[in-house]
Amino acid sequence: MKPICTIRSIPLVAMMVMALVAVPATAMAAEPTVNLGTTAGFAVLAGTTITNTGPTTITGDVGLYPGSAFVDADVTLIGAQHITDAVAIQAKTDLVTAYDDAAGRPVSSSVPVDLGGLTLTPGVYSSGGVISITGTLTLDAQGDPDAVFIIQSTATLITASNSAIELINDARFCRVFWVVPSSATLGTSSTFVGHILALTDITAQTGASVEGQLLARNGQVVLDTNVITNEICAATRIINIDKTALPTALPSGPGSVTYTYQVTNPGTVELSDVTVTDDKVDSVTYVSGDTSGDEILQPGETWIYTATTNLTETTTNVGTVTGIGAGIPTSDTATVTVVVTTPTGRVLPNTSTPWYGVLLTGLVLIFVGAAGWIANRSRA
Repeated sequence: MKPICTIRSIPLVAMMVMALVAVPATAMAAEPTVNLGTTAGFAVLAGTTITNTGPTTITGDVGLYPGSAFVDADVTLIGAQHITDAVAIQAKTDLVTAYDDAAGRPVSSSVPVDLGGLTLTPGVYSSGGVISITGTLTLDAQGDPDAVFIIQSTATLITASNSAIELINDARFCRVFWVVPSSATLGTSSTFVGHILALTDITAQTGASVEGQLLARNGQVVLDTNVITNEICAATRIINIDKTALPTALPSGPGSVTYTYQVTNPGTVELSDVTVTDDKVDSVTYVSGDTSGDEILQPGETWIYTATTNLTETTTNVGTVTGIGAGIPTSDTATVTVVVTTPTGRVLPNTSTPWYGVLLTGLVLIFVGAAGWIANRSRA
């Protein structure tokens, strides 16, 4: 009986081994990014005020809610202002969701208070206290451009003067998130990378530069001669167009065709100045889809356009949509062919021969035929 028991126990042992192997595989699964929602298009977003001293350049949108005081003197803004409007309100709502998500991620590794001199690989990090950077912090994506870094403070974030964050091996700023349950201060002439999600204030001291976002959930953002750039990752700034024709063919000859253009925003950045054109149709008309009525194509939103024209021949035409996300243009095209057929079944070509060409060809054939007939009569 013992051999039988041993044989029966093998599957159970194998299952236990497989379970043990599966545990670390699950634990090491890639960390998903933090969904910023409509907040993704903002370079600066605050709750109370935004103030600036000295020449500052901001690439990306600026938003404020519920406060309304944006001191934009000496600010060069490559983006849009959303001060206490519907876009700012939605962005603040999405910021709360993103903050709670990032703050709630389980910590994968502990780090010291000062991150200067460290090289971090993808994961979720916490010091168990404040976070500071003196010198250079290196973030190594290990060849994965979608690698995510989440650094959680339990109080403040403070970077020293001339400190820097270096990205290597395909690391990208748009996958770096800083959770700050208090305030953040970026030191003079420091170079910072990533999205700061602060519960209260963010201060960028003189000459500090940021590739990413300053998102102050409840407090203010203070700027002083800064360069803040939030050129969204290409994968999130997308516009798509799909085009259909009704009818799809004209089997009885020339007739009317209505084109429908479906424009979508599958990315995470709101798109403004959306325009649809067609190379063979004079006018394309917006029909529906802008639910908020703000002329902004929100992430996940779908707009419908139509155009009607008469076709006399087989026609291939191209619909083009363009939009602007965070100050950067994006576009897409869609092509449709409608076949026009005569009642006898002959497809009308998409190019026509002038009537005088047809007449001239006919006359030539007549003369050639007549000459041949006269020659044959002469030999007879």
